[in-house]
Order: sequence, then structure tokens, then C-alpha cells
Amino acid sequence: MKVKSPDKVDIEVGQRIRVSRLEARLSQTELANQLGVTFQQVQKYEKGVNRVGAGRLTKIAHALGVPVPRLLGEDEESGATRKMPVDAGSPLQLLTVPGALRLLRAYGTLKDGVMRRSVVAMIENIVGRRRTDPLN
Repeated sequence: MKVKSPDKVDIEVGQRIRVSRLEARLSQTELANQLGVTFQQVQKYEKGVNRVGAGRLTKIAHALGVPVPRLLGEDEESGATRKMPVDAGSPLQLLTVPGALRLLRAYGTLKDGVMRRSVVAMIENIVGRRRTDPLN
């Protein structure tokens, strides 16, 4: 019998749960306690290893203070499901990197466009990556 690998939709839902949990500033343990499960179960949901049932997804959304469609990746204006790559470069995956959400919050508070471009250029220089999008 073949071991079933995580489905890409399960992985995307898990990533959205993780990003929403981080936005809510909850630990996996705190979320798990609200759901009545172990933190290991929350880890498995976030990695997409275990599927999240409809009832549990509703409880997770409530605990995180987000609408269920957000966790499903539905565009709230059109109702269409967004197609997001699950590679290391996807926006959701990048937000799971330690410190990324803090960096994004700080960046979001910058009002000056020149300062924003300078911050991006500085970080790109640090990692040795050249700017590929001339419009940003």
C-alpha cells in the first residue's frame, strides 16, 4: 500500500492557517488549546500532512479571527480560488520564514516610497540578488 503524500490544496490551506496564526500572534500550542488538539496536530495541519475537515476549519478560522474563505484561498471579491505555487518562492511559504512577518509589518509602516525602495535594495544587496523588476 502506497503512503499518501500531502495534496497541494491541503498544503496551501495549511500555509494560510500558519500565516493567519502568525498574524494573530498565537503559538501553535495556544491555537491547539483553543481547538482541543495537540500542538503536533496543528503542526501537521500547517504542513498539509493532515487534512483539515470542514468543522475543524471553521473552528480554526474562528480562533484566528478570520473568515473561512480566507483559509481556503478564495478571493473575497470574486469568490474565485487563487492559484498559488507551493514552492519556496510562493508568498505564503515566504511568510513562514522566521522574522518575515515582522519585517513585512515594519516595511508596511514606511510611508516614503524612496525609503521603501532603499530598504528593498539594501536587503537584495545583502543576499546578493539583483533587482529583476524595474517597476518596484
